[in-house]
Amino acid sequence: MNVLSIMIKCPMRNCQGILLTLLFLTLSLASIAQEPPPRPLVVTPTPQGLVFGAFTQGASGGTVTVNSGSLRSSTGDVILLGLGIAPLAAEYQLVGNPGTVVSILNGPDASLSGSGGGSMILHLGATSPLSPFVITTIPPAFTLLYIGGTLTVGSPAANPPGNYSGTFDVTFIQE
Repeated sequence: MNVLSIMIKCPMRNCQGILLTLLFLTLSLASIAQEPPPRPLVVTPTPQGLVFGAFTQGASGGTVTVNSGSLRSSTGDVILLGLGIAPLAAEYQLVGNPGTVVSILNGPDASLSGSGGGSMILHLGATSPLSPFVITTIPPAFTLLYIGGTLTVGSPAANPPGNYSGTFDVTFIQE
């Protein structure tokens, strides 16, 4: 903020009112500002993709869920294994003007292909922070966003052991 100094010589006795008026005008002008122009939202996926960790299934299968906090759970006869493969939510870095409202639109369910054959369906879950949210960081600082998901696991014949991979779509809406 620039400081404006004005020296006034007033021949009248009541110059104090003029100085207060000038001070008010100076402060009023200093407080009027245009907000920064909108900055397009920049989204950068980090190397931390959505990882479900190691698990095995019984005859009927079930689901494996990794939430936005990277906590894992299962349903049906899916058994979670701790073989050194940590479950992780997908992570993104978002850069935008503070006050930008961001909404997340999950794409359709994705098909993941197995290295030994078979495929599983991935359904994206909630985000952290929850959508919609407001960016509070000042560029070049970024806001971290995490997205979890649920994997539908079939029988061992439909989903043989192996590594399953694929891609999913997420739309970031800047308001």
